[in-house]
Amino acid sequence: MALFPMFLKLEGRSTLVVGAGTIATPKIESLLQAGARVRVVAPQASEAVAQWAQEGRIELVAKTFDPADLNDVFLVIVATSSRQVNANVFEEARSRKILCNVVDDPEHCDFYYPSVVRRGKLQLAISTEGQSPALAQKLRLELEEQYGPEYEQWVEQLGAERAKLFQSDIDPEVRRRRLHELAAGKPTAPEVKDAR
Repeated sequence: MALFPMFLKLEGRSTLVVGAGTIATPKIESLLQAGARVRVVAPQASEAVAQWAQEGRIELVAKTFDPADLNDVFLVIVATSSRQVNANVFEEARSRKILCNVVDDPEHCDFYYPSVVRRGKLQLAISTEGQSPALAQKLRLELEEQYGPEYEQWVEQLGAERAKLFQSDIDPEVRRRRLHELAAGKPTAPEVKDAR
């Protein structure tokens, strides 16, 4: 079965993470970066997760998972060391039609985390549909070299030009061609200042 690739808007949406250890920590961080409201359920938490809770960035509930934890949740990430707990959370989420990802367990996933290259608003995502995360990571490293930091500013510039073109009274076909011409260019590498 082929996966449907998409970028999901999570800002303000209620998400649940079951687990708060070293595997869950980067997943929680990615949800925070996306603006999600994050609730974490785990008997113990990593230092970073405890710090986020102390800062009020997440809600941390120090306990084991209970099906009621899924009430009013849009998406759930599961990252515990117990295969049984992971499978139980997945089955409960599926019965409620909640999207679920059990980390490193493709059979218990409605979606996979891609390997991502981020350059500001530009995101390049790579997926092997859970078959080889190592290959996805290798390709990510190659793309990081190919698409350097200069792309962050360039995407911002392209967005500003696009906004101007959409505000102007211009023929849509002319606008479309101009946007493609702009995108066909190359970003300028940031200038390196002489430290002398």
